[in-house]
Amino acid sequence: MRTNVDLDERLIEEAFRYSQSKTKKGLIHEALKEFVENRSRRNLLELEGKIQFREDYDYKAMRAAE
Repeated sequence: MRTNVDLDERLIEEAFRYSQSKTKKGLIHEALKEFVENRSRRNLLELEGKIQFREDYDYKAMRAAE
């Protein structure tokens, strides 16, 4: 998707210091990927204590089968 965005140059330069990306496009893709991963993880953490498992559920046995 092609779009025009006015970006904060100081923020871009700082982001480049933490990134392996050499282009703004690569940097933005990396930032978006990390954003989505972090939000997904946070959403999973919000489920803590809200899921109840069957009494016979054995996660260790399932891991051993993998």
